Amino acid sequence: MNFRLKTSKETGDRLVSLQSTTGLTWNILSRIAVSLSLNDPLIPDLVENKSGVEIHRNAMTGENDYVYKALIRQHTKRNVPDEEYFPDLFNAHLERGIALLENEYKHAGNYEKLLTNLLKMKN
Repeated sequence: MNFRLKTSKETGDRLVSLQSTTGLTWNILSRIAVSLSLNDPLIPDLVENKSGVEIHRNAMTGENDYVYKALIRQHTKRNVPDEEYFPDLFNAHLERGIALLENEYKHAGNYEKLLTNLLKMKN
C-alpha cells in the first residue's frame, strides 16, 4: 500500500500559486481539484513526470479516504485495487483537476468569485 504521491512540477507550482492567491491550503485545493476532475466522465491520463511536490495520503484524503476511493471506483465503473487508486488514479485526477481549478480562478478573477462559481456548478 502506497501512502505518498508525487505531483508533476507543473501541478506542484499550480498548488503553490493557488495557495498564495486564495489562502486555501494545498490539501483543500487538492480535494476541490479532484472533485472537479470527477465531473469529467473521461478517465484522466496517468502522471508520468513526477518532479513536483510529495504529498502524504493521510494529509490528502484524511478520514474520508474511503469516500474518495468509492468516488474514483464509481468514476471508472470498476473495482479499483488500492495500489491503483492511490497514488495513480488519485494523482491523475489531481493533475487534471488542478488545471481546471486554476482556469476557474483565472476566469473568476478573485477568491470570492471563485467560491461563488464553484458553488453554482452542477453535478
